[in-house]
Amino acid sequence: MVQKKRKISILGAGNVGATIAYALTLQGVASEIVLVDINKEKAEGEALDIAQCAACVPACKIWSGEYSDVAGSDIVIITFGVGRKPGQTRLDLAAINIGILKSVIKDVALIAPDALYVVVSNPVDVLTYVVMHDTGLSKNQVIGTGTLLDSNRLQQAVADYCKVDASNVTAYVFGEHGDACMAPWSLCTVCGMPIRDYCTKIMGVNKDALETELDNIYKGMVAAGSKVIKAKGATFYAIAASTVQLVKALIADTETILPLATYLDGEYGAKNLCTGVLCKVGGTGFKQIVEVPLPEDEMKLFSEKLCALDKTFEALNVR
Repeated sequence: MVQKKRKISILGAGNVGATIAYALTLQGVASEIVLVDINKEKAEGEALDIAQCAACVPACKIWSGEYSDVAGSDIVIITFGVGRKPGQTRLDLAAINIGILKSVIKDVALIAPDALYVVVSNPVDVLTYVVMHDTGLSKNQVIGTGTLLDSNRLQQAVADYCKVDASNVTAYVFGEHGDACMAPWSLCTVCGMPIRDYCTKIMGVNKDALETELDNIYKGMVAAGSKVIKAKGATFYAIAASTVQLVKALIADTETILPLATYLDGEYGAKNLCTGVLCKVGGTGFKQIVEVPLPEDEMKLFSEKLCALDKTFEALNVR
C-alpha cells in the first residue's frame, strides 16, 4: 500500500518548534518537515541535528527554509513568538506576539491556502482568533492547541493523586490556556467512575475533604507551567507531545475529540472569541464543537471565565 506523503511546516525553530519537529520525526508522523525562523542559522542547525537521526528513526526529510517553502504543506504549525518569562502571564505576551503573527500570517496563508493551521504560540486563544480573522481561512482550517496541554496536565495530576496510570483517567480543562480556565469535574472519570465516586468509594476520601483536594489539584495544574519555567527557563516537552497528539489525530482522520481552541458563536453563551472546548477533528481539520451539558455550578464558573477572556479580547482590540 502506498502511503500518502505528509508535509508539515513549523514556523519558529525555538525550543517549542524544534521539539515538535523532533517528536514528529521520532514518531514517523511526517514524510517532510520544514523549519522556518527569522534566525535562519538556528533553524538550519535544528534541522541538521534532527536530520542526523535518520539512521534510527522513520524516514523523513527535514530541512530549513523560507516562508515561500511552506507552499504545499498539509499542516502548518505556528510556534513563533516571545517566550514567557518567570512571573509573566501568557497574556503579558499578547501585544508582542500578536504583532509578530500579524506581520507574516497573511502572506503565509496565501502561500499555503489549503493547509491546516495549528496554533501553538501564546496567548493561544487570542492568536487562534487572529489567524482566523486576518487570513480569511475557514474555521475548519485553524485550530489552537487550546487547553489540550492543560487537560493532559490535569489527567496526570489526577492519576498521581489516585495512584493509577494516566490512561485510566479522563479529565478536561475548558476555557483559556491560562488563568481563565476551569476544570469540569463532572466530566472527570477514573477507571470509568466519576472522580468523586472513585475517591470516596474506592480510596475512602472524606466527602468534605475531597472538594479541597480537587481544588488543590486544579491549582497545581494551573501553576504547572510557571513551575517548569522557574526551574528550567521554558516549557517545551509537554506542549510538543500535546501538539503531536493533535497532529496525529488530524492525519489519522479518526474523528477524535480533544479540548482545543476554536471559534465560539453562541456555544456556552459565548460569541466572537476563541477558547478551549471539546472539538471533533479529523482529516479536514476542525469538524464540530461537542457542547457537553455542565451542572449549574460548573456552567456558572465557566461563564465567569468566558467573561474574563472576553474582556481580554476587548482590551487587545483584535476584533
